[in-house]
Amino acid sequence: MVNQQCLVLIKPDGLVKSLTGDILTLLSNTKLKIIGSKIVSMKRDFAEAHYSELKQNLLKKFGEEKGLKVFENVISYILGEYHTNRVMALVYYGEDAITKIREIVGSTNPEEADPTSIRGKFGRIHSKTNVFENVVHASDSEASAKREIQLWFSPDELTEAIYPTEKRKETTERTFWK
Repeated sequence: MVNQQCLVLIKPDGLVKSLTGDILTLLSNTKLKIIGSKIVSMKRDFAEAHYSELKQNLLKKFGEEKGLKVFENVISYILGEYHTNRVMALVYYGEDAITKIREIVGSTNPEEADPTSIRGKFGRIHSKTNVFENVVHASDSEASAKREIQLWFSPDELTEAIYPTEKRKETTERTFWK
């Protein structure tokens, strides 16, 4: 048994359908700690960075034309073209986090997911686009978790130091409260 971290996204359909409380309740059964959370308005470049590995897998599986079409549907979905452009990002931490969360989340395809899983209960396949509106994303490996968490969160946004960090001085423009 090893402590792990796992990124969980409550996707636009989960937010617009007010499923956040239901999803968090189901995930609380893992007894893992939430060490980071935020709501993000999705932008295309960020969505493409998040799904960069998926894009490569789709191109290999379907070829360029179909792979890019499927990828565009996934990007449209996460950008909220069917619902809203907001996503809730969470970082869970604890013993065997990835396995525990993936079990509760269920199969990517809502029709194949266990009916008691999050995707089985709340997911659907969009009839016009064949996009899996599967309500949540969960990291599928330690390598993916690291890449995704470091994309979605800065070290200062987490309550635990889960990866090595360094201090740097920056001079960037930021927005502050008046």
